[in-house]
Amino acid sequence: MISDTAVRQHLQSGGLIEHEGEMSPAYKQELIRILTVSGDTELVSAPAYWHAARNAPSTNAMVSALAIIQDELSHAHIAYHLLEDLGVDKEWLIYERRPIQFKYPYAFDVPLESWYELVTANALYDQAGYVLLGDIYHHTSYAPWKRALAKVDKEESFHLRHGQNWMRRIAQTAEGREQLQKCVDWQFYLTVEWFGLPDSMKIHSGQLDYRLKGYTNDQLRQNWMRVVVPFLESIGVKVKAHHDKTSDTFVLDYHLPVEFDEAGKRWLFDQPITWDDVMVRWRRRGPANEQHIGNVQRGFKQLSALGLNGKH
Repeated sequence: MISDTAVRQHLQSGGLIEHEGEMSPAYKQELIRILTVSGDTELVSAPAYWHAARNAPSTNAMVSALAIIQDELSHAHIAYHLLEDLGVDKEWLIYERRPIQFKYPYAFDVPLESWYELVTANALYDQAGYVLLGDIYHHTSYAPWKRALAKVDKEESFHLRHGQNWMRRIAQTAEGREQLQKCVDWQFYLTVEWFGLPDSMKIHSGQLDYRLKGYTNDQLRQNWMRVVVPFLESIGVKVKAHHDKTSDTFVLDYHLPVEFDEAGKRWLFDQPITWDDVMVRWRRRGPANEQHIGNVQRGFKQLSALGLNGKH
């Protein structure tokens, strides 16, 4: 078994990892962790987007939404296939875990219920995905994932452009801007949380140490805001964030984190909380968790009950 010291020296010299035989146990553990989050995030976005896509304003719009959903499932397959190569049971991972065991951003646990919310998610959530996967694509030390993400990077770019184009179109009327503002008022701040704990609170840095990604949580959050905040301002939608010219960074105009009313889809900006409170909310999952994962697993479980899936 290769030592962790040898792996770190190889990575520090700019080397890549091609297969499990070149990994230390610690490297493999971190790789499985980040691949699981990636696969789960792509997978759960499909039922989340489908729930709202049923309210598409036209057949063409529905087809575009379905194309995005198809892409997301394909991206999930890539991550799960790589996990399977590492010895993880893909069938168990997708179909047999309990919903609460899935590891994806809490944002998808708050149901998207309208076309306005869907296209806002494409512009905000998919931009977050693009930032995260783009970082991995350019910086990861795991060569098979780097190669696979060349295709994913281009498709995620299509998803976020779809959201931006629709938001621009909707924002041309006062009524449309009002509808978008209602969506952004809760979805923007959920996406701010998407990137995780602030750097000052991060205890483990394995993903950076092993060059599985290149940027810290706060750097990724900045990269996202650098695109999203000017875009929203350009279409007349307001957020509690501004650009500080002195530091050339985007600053949030509220205490992070604050309480979130998931049933009412509203942030209680006058009720600051701790990141420990946020972690409790993330771990218990949100209102759509069981529905989304149930939609993914239902067919498999029905076939299992009939003994028709080839495993049970």
